[in-house]
Amino acid sequence: MQHHHSIADSAPHHAHHDHSHHHHHVDPGQMGTIYIVAIVINLLFVAAETVAGLIGHSMGLLSDAGHNLSDVFCLLLAMVALKLSHTRATKRFTYGYRKSSILISLLNAIILLVAVGGIVVESIHKFSHPAPVNGLLVTWTAAAAIVVNGFTAWMLSRKQHDINTRGAFLHMLADTLVSAGVVVSGIVITHTGWTVIDPIIGLVIAVVILVSTWQLLAESLRMSVDAVPEGIDPDSIADMMRRTDGVLDVHHIHIWPISTTETALTAHIVIADITLLDDTTHAIKTMLATQGIAHSTLELETTASHCDRHGC
Repeated sequence: MQHHHSIADSAPHHAHHDHSHHHHHVDPGQMGTIYIVAIVINLLFVAAETVAGLIGHSMGLLSDAGHNLSDVFCLLLAMVALKLSHTRATKRFTYGYRKSSILISLLNAIILLVAVGGIVVESIHKFSHPAPVNGLLVTWTAAAAIVVNGFTAWMLSRKQHDINTRGAFLHMLADTLVSAGVVVSGIVITHTGWTVIDPIIGLVIAVVILVSTWQLLAESLRMSVDAVPEGIDPDSIADMMRRTDGVLDVHHIHIWPISTTETALTAHIVIADITLLDDTTHAIKTMLATQGIAHSTLELETTASHCDRHGC
C-alpha cells in the first residue's frame, strides 16, 4: 500500500510565512508614500521647466521637460506595480495580479533603453550640428534638475527592495547624470567655447545608463519566463532541504517568482517516517521562509511509495 501525502500551503503556515516575508522587505504603505512624494516633486519641476523653456524660447529645456515627464510616467508605473504586487487572490487570478509587477519592470527597462537611444541619436546629431549651448537659464534649470532628480533617486535608493524600485531609481539617476552633463558642458562652453564637449558628455552618460539598464532588462526577462530569481541558489536550497531531519531525498524542485518581491517553490520530499510528516513540513517551510521563499507547496512521500512508482 502506498503512503502518499500531499502537503499544500496549509493556511496557518501560509499566513505566518507571508507575514514574515513582507517584513523582510519593506512596508508597502511607506513605499507608496515615497512614490507619491517623488511624483509630485517631479511634476512640479516639469511645470517649472516648461514655463522656463517658453519664457527663454529654449527647445532644450522644453525637450528636457518632456523627458522628465516620461520619468513621472515610470514612477507611476512602479507605484502601480507595487499596488498590484499586493493584490488579493481571486478565483480566476489565484496569485492576484502579482506577476504584472514583473511585466512592468520589463516595460520600464525597455523605456530606459529607448531613452538611451534618444541620447545617442541627439549626441551624434550635435557632433555635425553643434547647437549654441545654453545660457545661464539652461545651466540653472539643469542645476535645479540635479537637485530634484538627485533627491528622488536618493529616496528610492534607500528602499531598493525590488526590481521596479531599482528601475525607477535608475531612471532618476540617469536624469541626474544628464542634468549634471548639461551643467558641466554649459560651464565648459561658457569658458572655452569648446562646443564638442556637449555630445561627448551625452555619449558617456548614454554608456553609463546602458550598462546599468542591461542588468535590469536581463533580470526582468528572466523573471518573466519564470527563471529562479536572482539571489536564490537552487542547489543550496535543495541541500538545506536534504539536511532537514527525517528527509531522505528531495526531487522535482521548482522555484519561480510570483512577483518582483515574492518567490514560490514546489518539491517532492521523500521521508523515512510518515508519523513525522507535520514536523518535517514545518521545519522545511520555516527554513524556506528564511531564504526568502514565502510560498511553498511540498509533496511528502515515504520510501515505499517512491520505490513503487519508480520501480526501485
